[in-house]
Amino acid sequence: MRLNELSSKTSQWFSAEAPLSDIVISSRIRLARNLAGHKFISKCSDDEKQEILNTLKETILSLKILGDIFFVDISHGSVVERDLLVERQLISRNLAAGKGPRGVVIADNELFSAQINEEDHLRLSTLSAGLNLDKCWRRINEIDDAISEKIKYAFSSKYGFLTACPTNLGTGIRVSVMLHLPGLKMTEQLKQLFEAAKDMSLTVRGLFGEGTEAVGDFFQISNQVTLGICEEKIVEQFMTLIIPKIVEYERLARQNLITKDINILDDKISRALAVLKNAKLISSHEAMFLLSNLRMGVNMGRLKEIPIETINELFLLTQPAHLQMNKGQNLDTEQRDILRAETLRAKLN
Repeated sequence: MRLNELSSKTSQWFSAEAPLSDIVISSRIRLARNLAGHKFISKCSDDEKQEILNTLKETILSLKILGDIFFVDISHGSVVERDLLVERQLISRNLAAGKGPRGVVIADNELFSAQINEEDHLRLSTLSAGLNLDKCWRRINEIDDAISEKIKYAFSSKYGFLTACPTNLGTGIRVSVMLHLPGLKMTEQLKQLFEAAKDMSLTVRGLFGEGTEAVGDFFQISNQVTLGICEEKIVEQFMTLIIPKIVEYERLARQNLITKDINILDDKISRALAVLKNAKLISSHEAMFLLSNLRMGVNMGRLKEIPIETINELFLLTQPAHLQMNKGQNLDTEQRDILRAETLRAKLN
């Protein structure tokens, strides 16, 4: 599959039909692994990185259980191609900006990716729409087992899987759920959420992971602790306690807005729709926040003229790399802002 085929459609992990999809955008489980007998990436020469890349690429592409997959050579890809994969949650900004031989294996359905030579030799990820962590865990565990039958991981009987960053030692698992929380933002309750997350050893990040801001009221909640607790326990805590509680708070916040601040809520949604339908220039940042308001309006029953699928699609299609990939050329900031406004007007009118 070519990358320009990805750029023109909505990712499967952004489906509106998934469990709790009005609030929970997607679930992700990532495993950090390194090959035995090799230095960590930060200490590897380009020749060593190439050897690791060749070994892991060949191993993963040979796995029958993965179905239709393809490899992207990140080290030789353009900036727009790398940014497109970041926007679609298939690679990290770290891999996109890295140096030397590196790449990613991606499933055609975009629900699996294997980043090679990121911070660790291998970063396996499974994704699913809505709250589906148990499904992600079963899938990634199966894939991890299949890979470990072909190659030997760096492993310690005392510390578990050995990783470049000590925070990933042990299981090497990172459980992450992307949430849309405009209700908590409007009712000024996000500070309490962040404090509670810190007390529970959770990390709150922006839309594109570590080091990014929460654009459009999207937040990623993930675990910090990977040592001394089994993978199943972490997944269970997220599925039965952590995420359901956040969803409950967001639902209460939305209900309070309808009960106490309905005019403010409707005004926010109406203004967002008016700007998006008529703007001639619009930045990515502004578009994300305004689309967030529309998404809230649709899911709260305050905006019925636009399907949620259209809004979800626009979140991706209006990203900078998506615009350029679909246009077939590099664009400067003003050109992107013009094209983004044209795309929004065409879809929403």
